[in-house]
Amino acid sequence: MQKKILYIDPVYDNSYLRAFKEHFEKIKNDDIDIHVTSLGEKKGPKHVEYSCYEAMVIPDLIKTVKEAQDNQFDGVVIGCFYDPALRACREIADNMIVTAPAEASFTIAKSLGENIAIIVGREKTIPEIKRNIFEYGMERRFSTFKSVGLGVLDFQKDHEVTMRKIRHAAQDAIENHHADVIILGCTAELGFYEELQKELGVPVLDASIAALKYAEFLVEINKTLGWGHSKVNGYESPPPEEARCFGIFDRN
Repeated sequence: MQKKILYIDPVYDNSYLRAFKEHFEKIKNDDIDIHVTSLGEKKGPKHVEYSCYEAMVIPDLIKTVKEAQDNQFDGVVIGCFYDPALRACREIADNMIVTAPAEASFTIAKSLGENIAIIVGREKTIPEIKRNIFEYGMERRFSTFKSVGLGVLDFQKDHEVTMRKIRHAAQDAIENHHADVIILGCTAELGFYEELQKELGVPVLDASIAALKYAEFLVEINKTLGWGHSKVNGYESPPPEEARCFGIFDRN
């Protein structure tokens, strides 16, 4: 039986959707029906490097997750390495899995090595990602951040330049910081992991692909074992009648 997973690029821009879809189709499990969407192309942030941009997309992100729940998706991936609004989105999911790239990448990486390096685009992104390192208990496994001086919208402009920058950063992390696992810490670093992994000889995790594979795993155990997000305490859902009264999930 097919299982439906929705990957949400939480920005007001559709330009990356085809690339995500093409990569996911190559590596998804046969029983997964993968859908890829953004928040549309209306006026708003086309990336969420800045915290103020992140705050601006969250209302529509939550509404998109709610629509996925209403449309009986089995799982959702919030496609940003900041893992924006992950807890909030799990609150509104009934029996649907919700995950995100940092959580997925960290969970996978700590089973693959001892010293994890994260390759980021800009220094600006490090403080928020660092908070996730502590949130997910990764302090003992974390080795170093390496910035390549590229914004989210720059990674796919010139693949040769991007590859050269990421390769140099990853080699430095391995040689000088004892890293044995590399995480590409931005979902826009899509498509570089395979060649890098062959060259470097260590696991290189593409954050978007890690999130999809982790979502597949969570959906599978939810379906077969009934292990989903607990609705007691932290992920308790808001009362439906209250949410309807507030109109908080209504589209403008």
